Amino acid sequence: MGLMTLLVCCAFVRAQEAAKNDLQQRAEAALEKGENTTARYLYIRAYEDYVGKGQTKKGVECGVKATGLYYSKENLYKEAFDLLRRIEQSIEAKSQGSEKAALRYLTTKERYQMYMKMSKSSSASDQLKNMEQYANASGDENLKNDLLYTKTVYYYTFGQTDKGNATFKEMAGKLMASKEYGKVEDAYQTLIANGRKSNNATLVAQSYKSYLAWKDSANALVLADTVGVLKQQIADNEASIAEKDSSLTARQAVIVGLSILAAILAAALVLGAIVLMRYIFLTRKQKKTIQMLNENNALKAKFISNISAQLAPTLQKLDSRTPEVKALLDFSDHIQTLSELENQSDATVEKEDTQMSSFCEGIVDQIRDKVASGVVLTVNAPKLSAKIHREYVSHILLHLLSNAAIYTPAGGHITLEYKKRGAHKHQFLVSDTGCGIPEEKREDVFKPFLEIHDLTTGDGLGLPICKQMALKMNGDLDIDSAFTKGTRFVLNLQD
Repeated sequence: MGLMTLLVCCAFVRAQEAAKNDLQQRAEAALEKGENTTARYLYIRAYEDYVGKGQTKKGVECGVKATGLYYSKENLYKEAFDLLRRIEQSIEAKSQGSEKAALRYLTTKERYQMYMKMSKSSSASDQLKNMEQYANASGDENLKNDLLYTKTVYYYTFGQTDKGNATFKEMAGKLMASKEYGKVEDAYQTLIANGRKSNNATLVAQSYKSYLAWKDSANALVLADTVGVLKQQIADNEASIAEKDSSLTARQAVIVGLSILAAILAAALVLGAIVLMRYIFLTRKQKKTIQMLNENNALKAKFISNISAQLAPTLQKLDSRTPEVKALLDFSDHIQTLSELENQSDATVEKEDTQMSSFCEGIVDQIRDKVASGVVLTVNAPKLSAKIHREYVSHILLHLLSNAAIYTPAGGHITLEYKKRGAHKHQFLVSDTGCGIPEEKREDVFKPFLEIHDLTTGDGLGLPICKQMALKMNGDLDIDSAFTKGTRFVLNLQD
């Protein structure tokens, strides 16, 4: 019997291998050895071979794997996007109906993964919408569940906790309805693992919190199912007793059956205790992981701040009139400021009543000698008073206006406006008619250390510092995407 089983297993493995062409097998072997470039080349060849033979599904799967190797290991995004377009052209030409929708879902998900890696939330959101259309058109429940899981990761990654909870709850509800508790457990574990892998403490904490809530309800349902089965068995045995009450042998059989059921119930209770102990141990372990991630983030911020503080005394001994030295001193000061703002994010800031008209005029006066010839400076601020943190607001507005002076050509306009938006809400707007900021770079201008800069032309920390100051004042700083005649920054604050 054992020999027969072994022969059947071997035959199955050989059949699986035969289903793959030689190129795909060689690609998988190269990938296992860490030879990513070779694996990518072979997967592309396998894709072309499968599609040429009419095996579109296998071809698309190989092509998608090659796409992942382009950007996950070498950041070759252009090549990855080009390959995806080729694959989608093959799908359009070779497939139709639900199969076509399912294959387009795979390529669209790969494009979504690239935008997530590039932290382009808006582009990733567009791909999610396309994935939803393809999942619905395919009629494949597995794809629909995968979409819900993918949405959950997206929402948690970009801080949309309520939406993340709702989508994951929807997926878990579908699986729970079909009593596929194990699949829900696997999904939660995958979600937590993704958070750890990306060092995303928020994703780990939120997904783990949701996991604990689900585990309680799942245990209750499993126990209810077990008790229901036992009750039904007991009821069936009681009916048997009533039918065979005159037979002593029947009574004895029922007694034995009840004893077995009692033993099963006892075993179920023991198993429940074991599961509970494992659950408690897992809870402690996950809490320790979250604490460690938070501590690591704090240590990284402190390390960066310490480096800046240690460099400052040495830099101050150099000739600050030299552009390179001055650039290093400014860079050191900016790192120190950014670190202090991030480390003291929970601290409250003092606000004072300020007359807006004169305050705005005073800020604009500081850049009058910096603008190009013929540039018109306009202040539009009513004679109202508002409570603001003068130091932070002055720093932000002066930085935005100084940048506007640099990028606004002769004959242009620079405007500073103040508007009351409610009883406790107000905003400042800084507009210019300069060259503007490209749309693809707007999401990154507030993020520090994304690019390598020539420090003599700026270190790229000015806007991140302004953003942190705005957040510390319980406000925010953003770019007005609807403004198309240059650039407009919007500083929203509230009392």
